[in-house]
Amino acid sequence: MSEVPQTASTALPEESQSPNSPAVEANKDATEPQFSTFSSIEKNLYVYISSCAAFASPVSSGIYYPTLSILASDLHTTLTNINLTITTYMIFQGLAPTIVGGISDRYGRRPAYLICFTIFIGANIGLALQTNYVALLLLRCLQSCGSSGTVALSNGVVSDIATRAERGKYIGYAALGSSLGPALGPIIGGLLAHFLGWRSIFWFLTIYAGVMLTVFVVFIPETCRNIVGNGSVPAQKWNISLMTYLRLRKQRKNGVPVSRETVQNKRRPGILSSLPIIFEKESFLLLVYAGILYAGFYIIMAGLPAQLTSVYNYNSIQIGLCYLPIGCGAIVARTTVGRAIDWNFRRHCRKLDIEIVKGKQQNIENFPIERARLEVGLPLVYLGCAVFLPYGWVMSLLNPPLAAVIVLLFFNAYVLSGSFQALNVLVVDCHPDSSAAASAALNLVRCLLGAGGVAAVVPLLDRIGSGWTGTMVTLIWLLASVMWWAPMIWGPQWRKEKKIREDAKRAKKKKNRRDVEKAVPAEYRAVQLSETTLQATGKGTWHQTIPDGKKTGQGSSSRSASI
Repeated sequence: MSEVPQTASTALPEESQSPNSPAVEANKDATEPQFSTFSSIEKNLYVYISSCAAFASPVSSGIYYPTLSILASDLHTTLTNINLTITTYMIFQGLAPTIVGGISDRYGRRPAYLICFTIFIGANIGLALQTNYVALLLLRCLQSCGSSGTVALSNGVVSDIATRAERGKYIGYAALGSSLGPALGPIIGGLLAHFLGWRSIFWFLTIYAGVMLTVFVVFIPETCRNIVGNGSVPAQKWNISLMTYLRLRKQRKNGVPVSRETVQNKRRPGILSSLPIIFEKESFLLLVYAGILYAGFYIIMAGLPAQLTSVYNYNSIQIGLCYLPIGCGAIVARTTVGRAIDWNFRRHCRKLDIEIVKGKQQNIENFPIERARLEVGLPLVYLGCAVFLPYGWVMSLLNPPLAAVIVLLFFNAYVLSGSFQALNVLVVDCHPDSSAAASAALNLVRCLLGAGGVAAVVPLLDRIGSGWTGTMVTLIWLLASVMWWAPMIWGPQWRKEKKIREDAKRAKKKKNRRDVEKAVPAEYRAVQLSETTLQATGKGTWHQTIPDGKKTGQGSSSRSASI
């Protein structure tokens, strides 16, 4: 592939064209293979399907709210015990993706999706048939394990197929499902429980999961770059869908080269690779503050049903309808904020004279990616503070005007969803080799702190009231926002230090391997593989020798084309 010519508008002075300058690093990407062989139609299709899959986690949580009192009565237990099933659901909602994300980065997105929906279907069938509280508690935990990984997987799919210049838009599309879940879940649950009984809720989720499982089995290809690179490398034979088979056959017919060099990580991440991400300096600050924001958001979500019941005497259907402004605000944020994120990325590229080549990835080694993303996220956080404070005091009124409540719910959802979206994009940008694990790390911190917010909402509302609760949350958000300012200022330096440590670690391991190889006599080296043959055909031969030169055994070895 010929190098992209440099136009006058992107030309840099000769002295600024250092090997490590941002422009040189980024424009080197023009000579790289196409970032993704998937067409625009395929990209949109896979992202939207991933968004529909991500709908599973929030809808399973929200669909449950209108039935709490009914379940307590039917299962002969207290409302406090039923609320415990929400808390345990959120705990597993944070824990399960740490494993699912690692599995998807190591073995592929598609197997992880199939595992998730299989578990989800089994849990929902059990929930629809159970007759006691203990079964409800345990099966809700299993249901959370099956559904919660889908949000991290959707971000992983975006990282696989979208470059950094267009990632904000695609992350917004992928998050539509998880944004609709909190809004539509209570409405669906209220309608089903009112007309068909609470068991119909879990049969509905079973049918939905069955449809999604069928879609992934038949249509959706593997996208993980650790497995298929830019999409031109065949996946494992057991990991090929019908659409994958047809697309690969079309590629062979059109002579599309197999770009094995686009496989990002020859040594695939571990299954628990999300846990070390949490304790990285930059990630820790980003994730903990996101969890603090999420805890405040869940104070709204969890406290709203009781407030609407006590103030307006609403039934389950009316309460569910009041969640619609939250969903609408999140949907608007996904479309508008994503475009703002991409626009700000392009603005920084223009400032650094970096040319964006369509379909090619941008190198961020010397690029202020933290500033490009958080310049959109932080203003939304401060706008959220300005909206959350009046919401708390309006809800503390004896007869709060419903129109004001609905408008404030909409804007709260808009600004908080927008800030989460900017953070999601940044987390994926900083961990390209383990994007699903990074999203799972974010989900773990967010859900654990969100569970704390759910546990604290009733005591806070009872002791200090809605107005002072809103004031306290707003002050915490304002003071803790320095946790996002720090990465924006020192993030590039921290990333360089991390890269130096990782390079030194890899060099040390490589040196140790060479030392071990030198220490072993040549006549005792049991396995000899022809790397040229392996790369060309995926097959090789081996033979074992002993000091006198006689062969004691021989055979053949083959590797999957995805390795």
